[in-house]
Amino acid sequence: MIQAHAVEKRYGRTSALRPVSFEVERGKCLLVTGPNGSGKTTLLRLVAGLAAPSRGRLVVGLERAQVGYLAHEPLVYRDLTGLENLDLYGRLYRVAERRERIGMLLERFGLWDARGQRVSAYSRGMTQRLALCRALLHDPQLLVLDEPHAALDEEACDLLDRELGVLAGDRTLVVSTHDAARLAPLADHRLALA
Repeated sequence: MIQAHAVEKRYGRTSALRPVSFEVERGKCLLVTGPNGSGKTTLLRLVAGLAAPSRGRLVVGLERAQVGYLAHEPLVYRDLTGLENLDLYGRLYRVAERRERIGMLLERFGLWDARGQRVSAYSRGMTQRLALCRALLHDPQLLVLDEPHAALDEEACDLLDRELGVLAGDRTLVVSTHDAARLAPLADHRLALA
């Protein structure tokens, strides 16, 4: 599903990602690790189709609409409620039976009771859970997750681990993390950036 050959990203003279090569088959999980500044976020932005490589070749074998992306920023509107955010994204992605899907995700991620609150009133952990709902809403074939456990309490981390465990093998996952041990059971491939 994903093929990268000597992919790199530069902004002027600054190297944001040194050349990397890897392949990820459909239904497999690539775990991306490395210290801050190694290019993890840049690589995930490239895979998600939000940036283009400066050099090298990157092929992602599906349409962008089949990609679910979770960034450092939650990419939700703070002035809207949790429900309004998901309804907006559901309309944009033309999610069939979106109200049912939204309700199921809000319930699963413990946000049902907060669905009518503006996101500006959410804690950082609640906002991260809403961002996860947004990334999963359209049932993407490829999930690109940048530090998905960030700001989550232990209960929410366990919930996310279970959710990723269910998706693994059925969906393709590209996940960056500082906690490789937590996601090691899911990883079919590893890419350590320096």
